[in-house]
Amino acid sequence: MTTHKKKLSPEQRKELLTALKARFEKNMGRHKGITWDKVQAKLEDHADKLWSLNEMESTGGEPDVVGFDKKTGEYIFYDCSAESPKGRRSICYDYEALAARKEHKPKNNVIDMAAAMGIKLLTEEEYRALQQLGSFDTKTSSWIVTPSDIRELGGALFMDRRYNTVFLYHNGADSYYGARAFRGSLRV
Repeated sequence: MTTHKKKLSPEQRKELLTALKARFEKNMGRHKGITWDKVQAKLEDHADKLWSLNEMESTGGEPDVVGFDKKTGEYIFYDCSAESPKGRRSICYDYEALAARKEHKPKNNVIDMAAAMGIKLLTEEEYRALQQLGSFDTKTSSWIVTPSDIRELGGALFMDRRYNTVFLYHNGADSYYGARAFRGSLRV
């Protein structure tokens, strides 16, 4: 039996680092005071994190550094694609919602997909912080972490940006739309 190893080939690794560096240099306003050399050194020490970043990249998330946590010494990456990642759209919130659908089930759910990718779903606070770095989700929307009391009643939260304003909404957790995905975060 073969197991799926969460490791990139040397070619994949080089291709990913090249894409991340180009995005980092193109969007310096997202990470003032942070240098690429230090980020790359940290990435090269964490092959598992590179695999997760590649998952973010391959699903259209366009991950980029958005900060540095001085307490933990970790660089923080968010999905920074202009619109919610294409490779993660049309999925409901969690497995419970997926299982509850009697027909027209989506192919996956946000919580399981994020876990499989090794990333965390953005919180409301993180989503609002992302929106301070640019205009994201002006035509799409993104699921965010939903408090358990809302989830227990069948709901889930998502956010978007319209009219130059960031909005927070609710929907049934079993709903899914072609224009809604999720954005993730990763600490390295």
